[in-house]
Amino acid sequence: MIDRLIAKIQETKAPIVVGLDPMLSYVPEQVQRKAFAEYGETLAGAAEAIWQFNKEIVDKTCDLIPAVKPQIAMYEQFGIEGLQAYKKTVDYCKSKGLVVIGDVKRGDIGSTSAAYAVGHLGRVQVGSRTYAGFDEDFATVNPYLGSDGVKPFIEVCKQEKKGIFVLVKTSNPSSGEFQDRLIDGKPLYELVGEKVAQWGEEHMGASYSYVGAVVGATYPEQGRTLRKVMPKAFILVPGYGAQGGKGKDLVHFFNEDGLGAIVNSSRGIIVAWKQEAYAKYGAENFGEASRAAVEAMIADIRGALEGEL
Repeated sequence: MIDRLIAKIQETKAPIVVGLDPMLSYVPEQVQRKAFAEYGETLAGAAEAIWQFNKEIVDKTCDLIPAVKPQIAMYEQFGIEGLQAYKKTVDYCKSKGLVVIGDVKRGDIGSTSAAYAVGHLGRVQVGSRTYAGFDEDFATVNPYLGSDGVKPFIEVCKQEKKGIFVLVKTSNPSSGEFQDRLIDGKPLYELVGEKVAQWGEEHMGASYSYVGAVVGATYPEQGRTLRKVMPKAFILVPGYGAQGGKGKDLVHFFNEDGLGAIVNSSRGIIVAWKQEAYAKYGAENFGEASRAAVEAMIADIRGALEGEL
């Protein structure tokens, strides 16, 4: 799957991923109104609204981008109906030829971790048959519990030719409370990066590992260090746009081949219709506003890379 992701990045010339992280407040009034007319002001109505919101954004941007990253928490808040919208979103994006990164941040041990891995990336046995559950192409994984929590995902990835992105240095302001702590003279995030590189050696695509890393755009110097620590790991980079990251901050997340990283923007794209820069589109054309935001992001990152690499 890492080879397919790279091929899609090269095809679109866009090393970006759109984060499909819909809050109900992001969904324009006319979309909510239509969903509520059919299902009422219920969890099912909310789920229908975010599904229709996602579908429009995907329809308007899928030819420009290689991948999407739905954040499962935004769907779980609406219960079972929300999870059904999540699954519909995953399936629809795959039908459009997009690589799907399930932002699920799972991390446990033993049979629990194996069940998470099967549910999101593998196939579950039911009698004489097997079924794919959520069936994303990649999943994000929390490594806090150590190898016991990560290896079940790696085993499923080997079977299914899928991949994971392990949290290494996250974009949030308080990430340093644990991740920057020095252990034997090195910050914890660097030790986790070393482990990601080690895990990845056992699960390689043509040029890059199926075991990638999450490193926030808000920490460019750490990104520079971690790029050297994990030369064969693809880096998923959150924190662009709404969290402050810009194209010029991201150059060192990439390798000299112009690959090695994919940059995520969520609110900056899916809520573009609320931003002053895209106000001309209005709520009625929120999908077109998202497309314009994607085009601007591509230009920003492409310009930064062409200027430095």
